[in-house]
Amino acid sequence: MEPSVCLRLTSLSRRFGGLRAVDDVSLTIPAGARHAVIGPNGAGKTTLFNLISGEIAPSSGTVVLFGEDVTTLPPHRRAGRGIARTFQVMRLFPSLTVMENALLACEALDSSKLAMLRPLSSHARLIERARNLLTEFGLSELGQELARNLSYGDQRKLEVALSMAGRPRLLLLDEPMAGLSGSERNAMQDLLKKLEPTMAVLLIEHDMDVAFEFAHRITVLSQGQVLMEGTSDEVSANPSVQQIYLGSVTGSHA
Repeated sequence: MEPSVCLRLTSLSRRFGGLRAVDDVSLTIPAGARHAVIGPNGAGKTTLFNLISGEIAPSSGTVVLFGEDVTTLPPHRRAGRGIARTFQVMRLFPSLTVMENALLACEALDSSKLAMLRPLSSHARLIERARNLLTEFGLSELGQELARNLSYGDQRKLEVALSMAGRPRLLLLDEPMAGLSGSERNAMQDLLKKLEPTMAVLLIEHDMDVAFEFAHRITVLSQGQVLMEGTSDEVSANPSVQQIYLGSVTGSHA
């Protein structure tokens, strides 16, 4: 695989009984890409993310991450190779503080996490990393607040921050705007624009304005298959996309 490609899916499929949730999907994500996956409910978007991250195993096909075939690797092994993700349903520790959540995220991907006797310097380094992470995402003033007491928007922001704890090279964002108010959505959009530009980002998003503004390229899924891939203009002008997803409004991003 060429060095500039961080993710390649080849003929990836997942069957649940007689249902083909993901059906022969091939996709290439270059380093630093901003790529969105869109489609109606039930199109297979989250199942595709679960296959990429290792949450579920494919029925057929391959997942190659940074030149290595990771099709059979579990999620934690893939995370160690530079992939991170968020989920539709947030996975925070609600009874822990924001800082404690950040510390756990930093420690989970730290090389010294399995050491029985750790030097104090490693703890200091993790604390510094956690503090920097919260500062980067505008959460430093909420460090001692319990995660469950945060606004929904700040919880979403914290989830994205935690996904960045291991300095991933590929970030999967599963509907980061879901449930946010107008102001929270604007804040999240600003946050996404500031993500490390050398990191590839693959985004699932129902809001077409958000997807089209964020992504350089867009893949449209329908019934588990790739309907098309292209720029926002190409996608919005495609009659099949208009028919199944964009409400048959010619040229509209709504």
